[in-house]
Amino acid sequence: MASAAGQIEVEAPDVIKLIIQFLKENSLLNTLRTLQEESQVTLNTVDNVERFVQDILTGKWDSVLDVVSTLRLPSQTLWDLFEQVILELAEIRELDTARALLRTTPAMAMMKGEKPDRYLRLEHILNRTYFDYNEAYPQGTSKEKRRQYIAQSLKEEVFTVPPSRLLAIVSQALKWQQYIGKLPSGSKYDLFRGKAPAERQEVDAMPKKNTRIIKFGKKSRAECAAFSPDGQHLVSGSSDGFIEVWNFETGKLNKSLKYQAEDDIMMHSEAVTAISWSRDSELIATGSSKGIIKIWRLMTGSCVRTFQSAHTGGVTSLEFAKDGTQLLSASHDTTVRIHGLKSGRTLKEFRGHTSYVNSAIYTQDFAQILSCSSDGTVRVWDAKTTEPIRSFRPNHEVSVLKIKRVHKKPSQFYIVNRESLCRVMTMGGSTIRSYEAKSDLTDITFSPRKKLIYTIGEDQVLYCFNADSGNLEDVLRLHAKEVLGIVHHPHKNILASYSSDRTIKIWRSASKVKKLGPKVVAADSKENGAKSKVKGEKRKFKAKDSK
Repeated sequence: MASAAGQIEVEAPDVIKLIIQFLKENSLLNTLRTLQEESQVTLNTVDNVERFVQDILTGKWDSVLDVVSTLRLPSQTLWDLFEQVILELAEIRELDTARALLRTTPAMAMMKGEKPDRYLRLEHILNRTYFDYNEAYPQGTSKEKRRQYIAQSLKEEVFTVPPSRLLAIVSQALKWQQYIGKLPSGSKYDLFRGKAPAERQEVDAMPKKNTRIIKFGKKSRAECAAFSPDGQHLVSGSSDGFIEVWNFETGKLNKSLKYQAEDDIMMHSEAVTAISWSRDSELIATGSSKGIIKIWRLMTGSCVRTFQSAHTGGVTSLEFAKDGTQLLSASHDTTVRIHGLKSGRTLKEFRGHTSYVNSAIYTQDFAQILSCSSDGTVRVWDAKTTEPIRSFRPNHEVSVLKIKRVHKKPSQFYIVNRESLCRVMTMGGSTIRSYEAKSDLTDITFSPRKKLIYTIGEDQVLYCFNADSGNLEDVLRLHAKEVLGIVHHPHKNILASYSSDRTIKIWRSASKVKKLGPKVVAADSKENGAKSKVKGEKRKFKAKDSK
């Protein structure tokens, strides 16, 4: 690579090497050989150099020749290798195979033209009725010494590189495009045109059709859930400790994840009470009722970090920092903390609340932290120094349950407490707008374009407000029993609700949305809901090991 005037240039041979690796990994060997021949660019890589050398030393020639078929090696090295294979085949009297190697391989054909005496010697050994060891290995050489010499010669010609470099580089480039805002998360991308194909963006509309019901067993229920930022997955944490990734289109476990297909499920030993995704949708953070936090890798299901003593009480909320290196958490132990993913240590602690901290978030610039508590207060903290900036009470009599950022308004935030008002407040503690429901509220989420605000009441009814006008647009009864939470898809009009009735329901907007006014519409799950059942008494999954 060359660099000039702030630009990075990639040389053509490096691009060809990426393609060669791709062809090799996908067994497109004829195309690989043609490309190497025409470009005169080689990539002598093996999966594991030490294993390759060991195969030579132990005479596993089938494996060695299979690897060598994709390499470009000096003629002398190839002659030494094939000569040794032919001699060892002659020793065990596999003469037909030995003659085929001698007479049909390009390396031996080259030897015949350039080193006829050496070639004829091998012909002579194969034509004998017996194998003469001294003739095959003259002047103090031996089979073991020849193997060692060949192993050393080949070792100098090969190396290892990380797998799938071409796809990894393309993936990194797309993630950077997402990070800088040029490619929306979850969107498709046309590599040849160099841009995302135009797609119709859904107009924000209330999800009112129950399309899927995920059922848990008698001893289990979802305690938390979240859609991934790229919109591909719905993950839930349950009261029996399981963390499951769902295909929300089918309402079934995502079996394209190998570990879930093998019933090797991510889990805590106690209830999972909080869950959050990293911005790139690759990591999942989970918190438990005992104050333990774990970080999981989505594609492998492996636990990459455990904070065994993250809190002394149950974890209530989690949020990744912008760069993904730190994690913000809140807890029943009255504290807010920041944890380092690389160090595995708790880095900062924010003390001041006198009761459960129910939610904590970063401000839009990540310079401050907002937290709300059952002590009735909202507190603003300096994220860097941990110093409290201010504290105020939205309502002197009730707990504050949820706090959310207001889209594109960094100095404002929503709060939900045990009253019928959802408030928009400023960093100074003033209420500038409120949305009134018919019941005390417990949770809040938003449509993809933030035009609609959804709150859930203690009456199990979803209240839909127009964010700009403040009008109540519509209402919908979600469950017969207590609704524990609601989460919205980041790009589509899809909402998931989870309840003490041991179900997660997936809701979608109709293709044509008809305004019904603020009357309660009961969902008929028998007609609209396709059920996906997970029996709690049969949840005999293997738990993922944590680090």
